Amino acid sequence: MGMVDRKRVTVLKEAGQKAGPVIYWMSRDQRSEDNWALLFAQELALELKSPLAVVFCLVPRYLGATVRQYGFMLKGLREVEGKLAVKGIPFSLASGKPEEEIPRFVDKYGAAALVTDFNPLRIKQTWDRLVVERLAVPFYEVDAHNVVPCRVASARQEYGAHTFRPRLRRALPEFLTGFPGLEEHPFPWKCLKSCVDWERAVKECGADVSVPEVGRAEPGESAGRRALRSFLEERLQFYDSSRNDPAKKGQSELSPYLHFGHIAPQRVALEAERYDANFRSLEAFLEQLLVRRELSDNFCLYNDNYDSFQGFPAWARTTLDCHRDDPREYVYSTEAFERAETHDALWNAAQKEMTLTGKMHGYMRMYWAKKILEWTESPERALETAIYLNDRYELDGRDPNGYAGIAWSIGGVHDRPWSERPVFGKIRFMSFNGCARKFDVGDYIARWR
Repeated sequence: MGMVDRKRVTVLKEAGQKAGPVIYWMSRDQRSEDNWALLFAQELALELKSPLAVVFCLVPRYLGATVRQYGFMLKGLREVEGKLAVKGIPFSLASGKPEEEIPRFVDKYGAAALVTDFNPLRIKQTWDRLVVERLAVPFYEVDAHNVVPCRVASARQEYGAHTFRPRLRRALPEFLTGFPGLEEHPFPWKCLKSCVDWERAVKECGADVSVPEVGRAEPGESAGRRALRSFLEERLQFYDSSRNDPAKKGQSELSPYLHFGHIAPQRVALEAERYDANFRSLEAFLEQLLVRRELSDNFCLYNDNYDSFQGFPAWARTTLDCHRDDPREYVYSTEAFERAETHDALWNAAQKEMTLTGKMHGYMRMYWAKKILEWTESPERALETAIYLNDRYELDGRDPNGYAGIAWSIGGVHDRPWSERPVFGKIRFMSFNGCARKFDVGDYIARWR
């Protein structure tokens, strides 16, 4: 025992140890390599001289996900099944409510312990609490997603990168380490074999098929490694100067792989630091990968209202309340937004990029969300609309980064008060002309016309 730093591990339920297999309930971190939760589960199993299995619970219609997201996820999980089989670790797919299916799986196989990966979203935290109530065995949560475990980086909600960054930076030397390899498991599980019916799984998820899958990103951990290599070799060197230009391909393109856990952010950071990139580009990339991404997890873990008006800071709620009755030059329905039928060609282009490709450039996501605030009747409606569209069309929807980014754009989260103006109050404003000063908006609009 001892490969996994115990600061990554939270004991969700203490119970007397008994003989039996160990089960890893895979959820957020859908990969066989570089996975601290899976490595910890194997440590427990080796200590007990017990079999190890992985189970994933397929939740139908999860937070409005469509076949676009389910298809990407299931293809990635199919690769995980194959990689685990080589290590002698069976993979099983349950379907239904996790609070019912996971305890049933544990009881069926007489498991000695349950391990899961960390997710700050309210729905997973609720599942974990409900599973605890139905378990009679130890239950562990392992943060396999953040380089510095979220509960270690801070024990409270941080109100901006300026307070969070120094905490994270101080802890990085301890946690930004290499990964041990997953061993071939020496204790076979004879009563459980990997035999997932993947075609049936696609049907069981009940996903909306009106939003089709996209081919711009190949799913899975092997594809995630290739995407990382492509970024490091071709774009990291120019990241600082090109990442905020939507007319260029200057971003990492790693967001779907990070969201579905097909690649570990820690692996990305380790590989990036090995490349001979210019200092400003490397620092800018690590700021996004580590500080901003992990700050989003902090926001969602310690703010139960991360997806509502009440989750905005007090100054933002006050200023938005003061401007509720300001006249809006344009007011659009959710349907008009969804069809990209606004008066603004730049906004329409961003919406079309998202609906067609499952991705919107990060800079445009800020403009896109702020204009929804400007063109809806209330901040609550703006937030609801932005989350709905983001989670329906983005491959990386339903993610802490998405909730935090939208809350920053509409509700001043992790930001400060700016000059007061109609509708926005003191929320930071963005305009078409401001975008035109930063990049070639005509080229971007023409691409998605």
